[in-house]
Amino acid sequence: MDLIYRLGEATAAQVQAGMDDQPNYSAVRALLGVLVDKGHVKVAKVEGARHYVYSAKEPLKKASKGALMRLLATFFDDSPTALVANLLDPTERKLKPADLDHIQSLIDSHRQSIN
Repeated sequence: MDLIYRLGEATAAQVQAGMDDQPNYSAVRALLGVLVDKGHVKVAKVEGARHYVYSAKEPLKKASKGALMRLLATFFDDSPTALVANLLDPTERKLKPADLDHIQSLIDSHRQSIN
C-alpha cells in the first residue's frame, strides 16, 4: 500500500519495481488482487493498453488516521500519552530541538482549543 500511496497510481510492474526483494510478477498481481478484494485498492483498465492501473480507495490522510487509531489501540491501550511517551523516549531516538519546539507548539495549540 505504501507504494500505491507514494506513486498515486501504479501498474503491477511499477509496484513490483518498487518492492525490496522483488517477488515475481504473478505474486504482485495476486497481492494487488487481494487488496482489491478487501476494498483497499481500486483497479482500472487503461484505454488502449493491456495493463491495469491500481490506486488507493481511501485518501492517505484518512487511511493514516485509521492506521494510527489501530496502532494506538493495539500497542498503547488507547492511550495517546503512552504513544507520545514512547515517541519521546530519548533512549530510542534523539529529536532535534526544532522538532521538540514544533511538538510543544502543537500541544500548546491543543491546550488552548480545549479551554
